[in-house]
Amino acid sequence: MAKNTMTMFKGIGTGMAAGIMVGVAGMMMLRDTKKSKKTMSKAIQAVEGMLDKVQGAFA
Repeated sequence: MAKNTMTMFKGIGTGMAAGIMVGVAGMMMLRDTKKSKKTMSKAIQAVEGMLDKVQGAFA
């Protein structure tokens, strides 16, 4: 039961991260500037950090 719950939360976290990254990437493609590329890079790093923390909490 606990393993199923952990798997579910990992899936939810991965789905949220993917959705956020797609949204940010789409928004940044509309505004293609150097600043937007930096912002997108920072957003991707933040999402990766969040995923690491979520996985660490359930590992």
